[in-house]
Amino acid sequence: MSDESRPFRTAAVIPAAGRGVRLGPGAPKALRALNGTPMLVHAVRAMAASRSVSLVVVVAPPDGATEVKNLLAEHALPERTDFLVVPGGESRQESVKLGLDALPPGFDVVLVHDAARPLVPVDTVDAVIEAVRDGAPAVVPALPLADTVKQVEPRADGSPEPVVATPERSRLRAVQTPQGFDHATLVRAHESVTENVTDDASMIEQLGLPVVVVPGHEEAFKVTRALDLVLAEAVLARRRANDGF
Repeated sequence: MSDESRPFRTAAVIPAAGRGVRLGPGAPKALRALNGTPMLVHAVRAMAASRSVSLVVVVAPPDGATEVKNLLAEHALPERTDFLVVPGGESRQESVKLGLDALPPGFDVVLVHDAARPLVPVDTVDAVIEAVRDGAPAVVPALPLADTVKQVEPRADGSPEPVVATPERSRLRAVQTPQGFDHATLVRAHESVTENVTDDASMIEQLGLPVVVVPGHEEAFKVTRALDLVLAEAVLARRRANDGF
């Protein structure tokens, strides 16, 4: 089969090795329960809900790969999607790289998704994939900002911080995941970019390649603090009421 006729194949990498200290003591953040189901399972299901995603690689805590494998085995996941669990590294960047290294040949598009964004709708996932298939080397879902943003001069001593600028809000976006990439481009970025990494898309920027934005979704928020868990439970309750989710 020629490259032109061969269908695009998409894999998702979910780094889930962080502990999430802002949620307080207890299990790693990705293993916290939402509606009785670990957040990681919700995130895996969100990626597998896209019919374009044929493989999900979960990057587990370095000493927790067996636990995560058992966890996924205990919950119903789409049969059309394959799942793989690999141990992660000390940083998110290292964990994503280990997830990329575990991908078998033949994947054209790679999604990188935060385990702490368990409720991203499938339409957002599909929009990211479609934009990569249309030729963008990197794609991020994002939302316009509702609040005015101030740039400040940080103060380590806790004193009031002076404002140095007010960026034009219409030009700013709050970035979400999954972020989507041309597979070869993302591999090259992880092999060559090691500094000033805030997310995987920023690595593509440092290669001098374009990153494009597609509309994000308000339900793709990141569960970081205890209040976010309450909001996520409310979203799940509404989905059950409306859609039988």
